[in-house]
Amino acid sequence: MRIGITGHRGLPGHVEGRVQLALAEAVKGFAPSDLVGVSCIADGPDAWFAQAVLDHGGRLEVVIPAQNYRDGLPDWHHEVYDRLLCRASDVHRTGLAESDAQAHMAGSELLVGLADEVFAVWDGQPARGYGGTADVVAYAQRTGVPVHVLWPEGATRD
Repeated sequence: MRIGITGHRGLPGHVEGRVQLALAEAVKGFAPSDLVGVSCIADGPDAWFAQAVLDHGGRLEVVIPAQNYRDGLPDWHHEVYDRLLCRASDVHRTGLAESDAQAHMAGSELLVGLADEVFAVWDGQPARGYGGTADVVAYAQRTGVPVHVLWPEGATRD
């Protein structure tokens, strides 16, 4: 079973732990030998999910939205990104160079196309910019890929 991930970055500290726990619990529902996580491994839910999949004994496939993608991530996340990328069994690239909203959406579309299901760490609100979590959820729904929303009760993004 290939599970993709999309989710809000920059969550408040009091929400982060609850989301990490929800992701870890969600992957426990799959046999490790059948679990393949598909992630762009950005900071936040992407990386937390990737680590949860690996901790559970599953495989990780990484989607790289653009050649310059890593450079656009926070410096403090580069070590985590590099570590997860090294553990990937497969790496998928869009072929785009610039890490912009279009590349991020193209990467998400590639991710959805690889997935049997998508986990969405999503508050149910519209995207704050093109390629945001709501856009990815809408794309998955349009293409018939089931979406499982993981959002802690009472949590907020701001």
